[in-house]
Amino acid sequence: MAQPVALLGAGRGEICGEFPLARVAAARPVLLVDPSPPARWARPYATAHVAADPADTERTAGALRRHSVGGVLAWSSEHLPAAARLAARLGLPGLPYGTAVTCADPVALRALLDRHRVPTADPADTEGEPVSAEAVVLDDEVRIVALTRTTPGPPPARRPLRHGVHAHDVLLHNRFLRQCVERAVCALRLTHTVAHVTLRLTDRGPRVLGVAPYPPGDLIPLLVERATGVDLAGAAATLATGGLPDVTPTRQGAAAVQFAYPTVTGRLTHLRLDPAAAHEPSAERMVLTRRPGDPVTAAPHAGIADRLAHWVATADTPAECEQTLRLMSRHLTATVHPAPHVHAA
Repeated sequence: MAQPVALLGAGRGEICGEFPLARVAAARPVLLVDPSPPARWARPYATAHVAADPADTERTAGALRRHSVGGVLAWSSEHLPAAARLAARLGLPGLPYGTAVTCADPVALRALLDRHRVPTADPADTEGEPVSAEAVVLDDEVRIVALTRTTPGPPPARRPLRHGVHAHDVLLHNRFLRQCVERAVCALRLTHTVAHVTLRLTDRGPRVLGVAPYPPGDLIPLLVERATGVDLAGAAATLATGGLPDVTPTRQGAAAVQFAYPTVTGRLTHLRLDPAAAHEPSAERMVLTRRPGDPVTAAPHAGIADRLAHWVATADTPAECEQTLRLMSRHLTATVHPAPHVHAA
């Protein structure tokens, strides 16, 4: 039996976290490490729960030794430093502690990239299209397996409205973007990891916004797998245990996800999904993520938790995905009772 991988924290929320957790569990047995018991949705994918605070290196390392873990995997920037410390203490593959700390701190990350003359962008500057490179780092080889194009929402929050992945995206052949990603990976000394590198395409060329050495959220792993066949979450688990994943593309398609946000701040009084949405061509899934009675914030200031629903389309081309997303949006109805003194955006 393969050695288990320790996953720090209970993962992301049920809605966007279940797919990558399922893919990790398909690659390796999973130990969920968290002081609290795992949520019900996560339990089927875990072989055991280790009730420990990941930041308590000594106690957690002792518990993981008893389970003979083969690797430690962080699921967010919050747990990157703890994952690095635990991997080092157990003699397992992992990021250098300094790299983990830097990646978890946007200010320190930008300072390091600037020192290495990697082109960076100010997060406050919204000039240019936001994209992300989904990369798999195998020793000194950086493979960009997919590009994610993101449509941001209105300012100031600018939460993602849509993500799209296309196996034949022309940006995959852009040498300036590739050089930008490779230089960022080299500056951070990343090896044997999955990396989500966010960039902005400006008139002066690609500029790095951030580097996350763990599988991305927002169902991007699902989009990458549906469009290219590459399993990012499974690759991350294999790399964490010292293995070499097969990241050869097996599909040549497109996939996209769209998120619905409220247009009014207040209390959600009605939310309905017409079952006919499932019959739209190229529809992958459509999921409600809030319930009537919940307080919600309008899109300009919304957080991820304010999303009302999301839906996914898979097809041969991005244009087909866009058409399906538009058709599916018609099957969602929502009503929000405005909060006092708050108006629609």
